[in-house]
Amino acid sequence: MDKIVNLCKGRGLIFQGSEVYGGMGNTWDYGPVGVEIKNNVKKLWWKKFVTESENSFGVDAAILMNSKVWEASGHIASFTDPKMDCKKCKSRFRADNLIEEYSKGEIDVDLMSNDEMEKYIAEHKINCPRCGNFDWTPIRQFNMMFETSRGVTDENQNRIYLRPETAQGEFVNFLNVQRSTRAKVPFGIAQIGKAFRNEITPGNFTFRTIEFEQMEHQWFCKEGSDGEFYNDYKKKAHDFLTAIGINPEHLRFHDHEKLAHYAKSACDIQYLYPFGWSELNGIHNRTDYDLARHQEFSGKSMLYLDPMTNEKFIPYVIEYSIGADRLMLALMCEAYDEEQLENETRVVLHIHPAVAAYKVAVLPLQKNMSDKGRDIYRSLVKHFACSYDDAGSIGKRYRRQDEIGTPYCVTIDFETLENDSVTLRDRDSMEQIRLPISEIASYVNDKITI
Repeated sequence: MDKIVNLCKGRGLIFQGSEVYGGMGNTWDYGPVGVEIKNNVKKLWWKKFVTESENSFGVDAAILMNSKVWEASGHIASFTDPKMDCKKCKSRFRADNLIEEYSKGEIDVDLMSNDEMEKYIAEHKINCPRCGNFDWTPIRQFNMMFETSRGVTDENQNRIYLRPETAQGEFVNFLNVQRSTRAKVPFGIAQIGKAFRNEITPGNFTFRTIEFEQMEHQWFCKEGSDGEFYNDYKKKAHDFLTAIGINPEHLRFHDHEKLAHYAKSACDIQYLYPFGWSELNGIHNRTDYDLARHQEFSGKSMLYLDPMTNEKFIPYVIEYSIGADRLMLALMCEAYDEEQLENETRVVLHIHPAVAAYKVAVLPLQKNMSDKGRDIYRSLVKHFACSYDDAGSIGKRYRRQDEIGTPYCVTIDFETLENDSVTLRDRDSMEQIRLPISEIASYVNDKITI
């Protein structure tokens, strides 16, 4: 993890949030390379689960919502985490996270009560990660939602919350989407957006942060068909991860034995991070709980009228949720490699070409070839993201592109000036082929398509 963190900072992937002011815990800024990778991850997910998914529609709901939304969802009453304070350094940590990190994900904390967690921490003498002492307060429950208020004066203030999840934006728009698109059940609503949680436990880089981006898809279906769709989404979620470059041996399903009161079934797909097995995404059968609760609290009917049978019912929901930040971290952990060459160690990100920030780096061999290089660069960026680099030896430039995962490098040399052909270097094999300039775009496009 330390090597990945250093690479991210040095090559413009991810920086500490507010770094010039000493940083702010559990916040991170995506740099020029990182934002491209993250955007590619989101685009690929949207393409798979919205664009290519029949009867699925997207929304972009507001972050600030009517407080009754969170009352109906149960977040105001019960969205809490079991937290402990270190009496020595006064730092606060989630008890479940302490156990998960100590056990490398082998202990199912979902099945443990507060008393059982306290007993486990005591028996294994899990020390404070910050100061190393073992002197904990008992576990207490803390609400994780960020509160703010709306209003100019104290007399006209209303308490509102930064959303702790994006899912409620899909649920409260169920009627709007169904009516405006004339969608017939089963159909899906998807969203990519920021969520906020008052996390106080150190988060293994971008794994656990106080603001994060979720990619969620809610599938509305009739009771009785929910089991089939639940299993279908487990497979779809797994297939997507392997399609963008994650080794299936580093993935596993973790079925929840202890279910939320509204859930019929639930499972996570866990990834083997350097710090152990941890949740990457979740698939949940939420029954009709969410729409029924919003019907109860809003007074608006959430009944769907089946045009074929004239039957009215509140749909069940199969939820698929995955964090863009966690997925990007998993992809970097999966791709990072150090290869021993004859005279050096090559650091390389073997990231899927479709995910890579830049598909091609244009590298003129000498400065007097820059005009030709710029022409090629300008023609290629019309097809996909490219970078241009003419500083330093060609070997050093190759290594810089290897470290950020650029799959192909185009080198402009003396032969280019004679016959309009270039050298195309493959990142993974380091093999080079000769190619006419006119064929570069089609060649690369074939390689970066999923």
